[in-house]
Amino acid sequence: MKKGYSAKRDGFSSQKWHSICDNKGKTLIIIKTKDNFIFGGFTSVGFTNDKSKWSEDEEDYGFIKDTNSFIFSLRNDKGDRKSEKFTIKQGQEKYAIYYKSNLGPSFGSDIQLDSDLKSGYSNFGHSYNLPNGIKYGTDGARNYLAGSYNKWVVDELETYFI
Repeated sequence: MKKGYSAKRDGFSSQKWHSICDNKGKTLIIIKTKDNFIFGGFTSVGFTNDKSKWSEDEEDYGFIKDTNSFIFSLRNDKGDRKSEKFTIKQGQEKYAIYYKSNLGPSFGSDIQLDSDLKSGYSNFGHSYNLPNGIKYGTDGARNYLAGSYNKWVVDELETYFI
C-alpha cells in the first residue's frame, strides 16, 4: 500500500483530495472521527471523473460499479466493537462508489463526505450489507459506523492506493 492522502497533512478539502486520489485504481479510505469511531471503505476500481467508467444508467449522478468494494468498521467510541467488513448488496453493485467533484470520497449512499471533508453522513444499509439484527433506515443503521447519521466530525481521513 502507498499512502496517497492525509487530511491533516494535505488539508481538509475535497478539491485537494480529488487532485491526489482520482484515477488511482484500488483505493482504501480510513476515517477517524473526533468521537473515536474508525471506519471506511475499499474500492477495487477507484474514484474517477471519467464518465465512461460510471454506471450506464447512472452516468448523470456519478455512481461507479464495483462488485468487489466493501465498507468496514474498525472501532466505535467505546472501543468494544470487533472489526467488521460489509460487502456490497447483491443487485446494488452499480451504486458501490459515488463520484462528485465537489464532495469527498463516497461509498454509495452509505458513507458520504462533505466538500470540506470534516463531516458527512452515513446512510448505512442502502447499498452495503448491514450486520445481522440491524434494519436499514433505523437509527441503529444510521448510527452504526460513525455514532450518528450526520453529526460526526472527521479528525483524520487517510487514503491509500493498493
